[in-house]
Amino acid sequence: MTVEGAAPRGAFVAFEGIEGCGKSTQIERLSARLARGGRPFIVTREPGGTPLGDALRSLLLSPASRGVDGLIELYLLEASRRAHVFEVILPALDRGLVVLCDRFADSSVAYQGGGRELGVEMVEAMNLQATGGLAPDATILLDLPPGEGLARVERRPRPEDRMEREALAFHERVRQAYLALAERRGDAYCVIDGLRPPEEVFAAVWDYLGRRIGGVFQPSTDSIGG
Repeated sequence: MTVEGAAPRGAFVAFEGIEGCGKSTQIERLSARLARGGRPFIVTREPGGTPLGDALRSLLLSPASRGVDGLIELYLLEASRRAHVFEVILPALDRGLVVLCDRFADSSVAYQGGGRELGVEMVEAMNLQATGGLAPDATILLDLPPGEGLARVERRPRPEDRMEREALAFHERVRQAYLALAERRGDAYCVIDGLRPPEEVFAAVWDYLGRRIGGVFQPSTDSIGG
């Protein structure tokens, strides 16, 4: 039942993928499209999104934290995630906003469950506690070979972070964990070839969101281009 005068619940879209897959580019394009349409939205990220999350992000990605093991990573990520959900994401959805999130709980399944080999079941159980059961309405997985993603990272004008410096085998495990998640989640996941040109990737993103969520993602008179 909808209370008269209350804002409809917003839509929650997560972008996932290995390092260098192009998430930031597609979130920028989607943000621009929503802004042109006058559709209220926020962009957030994990780890991060809150003062606590941003502090933990700096710690987790710093090369100085290289000795931190997978279980410590997971506990810190879940602390960040719980603050993020209850301080940022749920309030935004309750106000009827579209939430675009650069990584969410499935990143821990892929990176800590798969990459760090902690196991999917344990990570998913901890995710459930941290999120209170919140899941994205749609998840975009930008898939590409880890070698290509890492080559893109190397071309960026900044030092590599701790995750980006992991061995190729680690990133291969992360990719396989993501693909396994996509197979399990069915239509809640959209796997898009990250090797395609950015404009083609965006067209696929918009088409999927229109079919999966509809509403603000339906075709309109404005251009699909970013």
